[in-house]
Amino acid sequence: MSPSASEPRSRPAAVRRVLLGLLVANLAVLAVKVFVSLVSGSLAVLGDALHSSVDSTYNVLGLIVVRVAARAPDEDHPYGHGKFETLGALAVVAFLSITCFELTRSAVQRLLGGGRGITMTDGSLALLIATLGVNVLVAWYENRRGHELGSELLIADAAHTRTDVFITVGVLIGVLFARQGHRWVDPVVAIAVALLIVRVAYQILARTVPVLVDERAIPARAIRQAAQAVDGVANAYDIRSRGGRGGGAAGGSGVRYAEVTIAVDRRANVEAAHAIADEVEQRLKRDLDLHEVTVHVEPC
Repeated sequence: MSPSASEPRSRPAAVRRVLLGLLVANLAVLAVKVFVSLVSGSLAVLGDALHSSVDSTYNVLGLIVVRVAARAPDEDHPYGHGKFETLGALAVVAFLSITCFELTRSAVQRLLGGGRGITMTDGSLALLIATLGVNVLVAWYENRRGHELGSELLIADAAHTRTDVFITVGVLIGVLFARQGHRWVDPVVAIAVALLIVRVAYQILARTVPVLVDERAIPARAIRQAAQAVDGVANAYDIRSRGGRGGGAAGGSGVRYAEVTIAVDRRANVEAAHAIADEVEQRLKRDLDLHEVTVHVEPC
């Protein structure tokens, strides 16, 4: 079997393997944060643990969504199910919105209440720093694999995991100051973290919404120039494109489609016109990183 034929099948399996590995790592981080929050009595750490639980939940959701997105095209979904993966990425925005709201509400309540004292040992502090290191590695690895596999789901989840890093850093700063008696620092840092979460949510929306609403993937001029560069094409028009902004592996939300009508010499026979259309299709796929191209032929 050729690489191009096996790629659509291997990609979803690769995404699932990444998600399974991340699920194990996220569950370990969650367990450590819950333990530290119970030992120290820190509500900030408990909130951080609740936020980390979203990662595990999203990994499970991702496993389900990727399996659906990998299904072959059918009568009801002739273009495949790849957008289910992009839709799953939007679920991250919902999780981030809830996290941001809860974080801000808790921070305001703490500011109004004057803060709370906590008991954080050096051992517990070391465990929190360890979870920070794990989250940094997870976010880097997931983002890298997401771009390699053309998976909006992994890229969005990596962005969400980066918020874990910010939140944990904020919690650590608040803990260190709280140990020195500066209780007000913790809620102030939490509000700053909430603003970072809003920024990440916006970045995810900016990446996924254009895919869901079929925004133009490639400028029509670029498609026209590439098509008209093929010998025998007099003109190219009625150009459409859709899909992810980036290329990506076949079968993912990064897949891009295009349609174009080409005008050929009316004296050309069917076989010659078909050969020209095939060459246009291959050129567009190669030069513009398109997964599927539909070429209509009309005489001029």
